[in-house]
Amino acid sequence: MSKVETLTSDGKAYLEGGQYHEALSCFEEALQLKPDDPELWNFKGIALRSAGLYEEAIECFNRSLEIDPRDRNSS
Repeated sequence: MSKVETLTSDGKAYLEGGQYHEALSCFEEALQLKPDDPELWNFKGIALRSAGLYEEAIECFNRSLEIDPRDRNSS
């Protein structure tokens, strides 16, 4: 499993556990390694939205759509 995959998996687990700031840290670190991954931007947006940081979440969802306009997962 790659570092990005591990960080993504950990981030998802944190999201499910309600640990949004920890999830955000994982997704931000993964994005440093793979900045053009729309799925990672979407997960970061979900973590931000879950933490109540709506404006920042919208920016992440928009970034995801800029990378892949067909990304149906961007909320």
